Amino acid sequence: MDADVIVIGAGLSGLVATRELAEAGRSVLLVDGEPLSSLGGQAHWSFGGLFLVDSPEQRRLRVRDSAELALADWLGSASFDRPEDYWPRRWAEAYVHFAAGEKRAWLHGLGVRWFPLVQWAERGGYQVPGHGNSVPRFHVTWGTGPGLVQPFAAAVLASARVRIRSRHKVTGIDVGADGVRVHGVVLEPSDAARGVPSPTAAVGEFSFAAQAVVVAGGGLGGNLDLVRRSWPRGYGEPPRAMIAGVPDYVDGSMLEVTAAAGGRVINPDRMWHYPEGVVNHTPLWSRHGIRILPGPSSLWLDARGRRLPTPLFPGFDALGALRHLTAGGHDHSWFVLDLETAAKELALSGSEQNGDLTGKDLRLLAGRLRPGPTPELQAFLDGGEDFLTAASTAELTAKMNELAGAPLVDAGALRELIEAHDLQVTSGLGKDPQVVAVAAARRFLVDRLMRVAGPHPLLDPDAPGEGRAGPGGPLLAVRLHVLTRKTLGGLETDLDARVLQADGTPLPGVYAVGEAAGFGGGGMHGHRALEGTFLGGCVFSGRTAGRAVAASLGG
Repeated sequence: MDADVIVIGAGLSGLVATRELAEAGRSVLLVDGEPLSSLGGQAHWSFGGLFLVDSPEQRRLRVRDSAELALADWLGSASFDRPEDYWPRRWAEAYVHFAAGEKRAWLHGLGVRWFPLVQWAERGGYQVPGHGNSVPRFHVTWGTGPGLVQPFAAAVLASARVRIRSRHKVTGIDVGADGVRVHGVVLEPSDAARGVPSPTAAVGEFSFAAQAVVVAGGGLGGNLDLVRRSWPRGYGEPPRAMIAGVPDYVDGSMLEVTAAAGGRVINPDRMWHYPEGVVNHTPLWSRHGIRILPGPSSLWLDARGRRLPTPLFPGFDALGALRHLTAGGHDHSWFVLDLETAAKELALSGSEQNGDLTGKDLRLLAGRLRPGPTPELQAFLDGGEDFLTAASTAELTAKMNELAGAPLVDAGALRELIEAHDLQVTSGLGKDPQVVAVAAARRFLVDRLMRVAGPHPLLDPDAPGEGRAGPGGPLLAVRLHVLTRKTLGGLETDLDARVLQADGTPLPGVYAVGEAAGFGGGGMHGHRALEGTFLGGCVFSGRTAGRAVAASLGG
């Protein structure tokens, strides 16, 4: 045996599992196809959001939450409806209780801290028990994704029980009576920067054996061909043009390798892609896109300039909006707003797009409470190909149609739509559901302080019928693309993270964690996620597997 356990994948879930195994006294061989500079995987690039329930941060903001309410929200969003959802549902229940229990204290003990202003993601807007978070639960890690990765990476790098083999890409798993063997190719050395595609030429082969293997190889969001093959029914044809929210190495290969070894992949059609992606002005990986984290005020229009139906407002139901848009046959949509709204409501996802939070810089962070966009948003306003500004609706429409390459949006119709919206806003009350939702959001202190702009007309009230930008101008249109991101289905696992075979029995010695396991069970999110649950799912499943494997080896 080369080690007690082999962990395949050095992303967050693999690091957590490795740390748990080393803490339990087990020797670990951690293998990954990327250079060591990519330690932490996708989690490094994340905003660092974590789903916590009844936290001190929530209570300080007078948010009343409970495990009962969180589980009701989770199950309403997941809508488990298949026989194979047995284990996913059990993982969902276990995870919510973890999020409402020891998760925060355990992470806090490892040095993780959080930005005190809890955010409200995936608001839903449906009748209960439909999709959405009833209360804010999105806790941003202080230091964003790198801040969450750091304690686990540091422990792994410092452990004498862990050996790391980067540039080792696994291509096969063989299960035998005496253990598990993994084999693959050694890739040529690379000093590629994190996220930049690394060379794929093989310079050798390897074969390692251990008592158990933990598969932490991630999902398939960087493999657009596989995304298209897995595209869910009812969502229309896959968009002709998509951008990627994850690096090229997120290719689904370990799902295929583990399935070939006898593991069962379930719910492959359940994915979590965002309809609010924009092309990165400074790309690292192929088709590199960034997700906009929107406040609720922007007018969300389809490719032809029609408003999305209630409650598909920005920030309410990402997958519902995706389904509506892709079923309509177009591969883009629009946010229409003004600069004042953009400065307060258009946040950007990703550690590199939030220098203040990632760098733990209080001086920069204070700038979010002042008027004007963040430096990262300003960079997109200045150099992003999807961002258009104009002094009037006529000028804005012309630019939108030019960018789309077709006259899909009518200038008069756009002006009338915004005028109708402005009438609702200036009434002080209004019947428009989005206007009502914005007013409700501003009742929450954090939204009022930093996430939701004060209601105001987009057009100049002193120039009726002219479509001229109002006091919050200029007008802004943002072209939105489908941004690939997460795999919600995956390898079916029991509550010990053991990979199951088609007959429901464990595949001896093989475990799966993180996105490879649909974050647990083969799809603990069901059809929809509540956000802040992906990193947390990596942490929970990695911890679960590490402890279960350590206990199963005895001695």
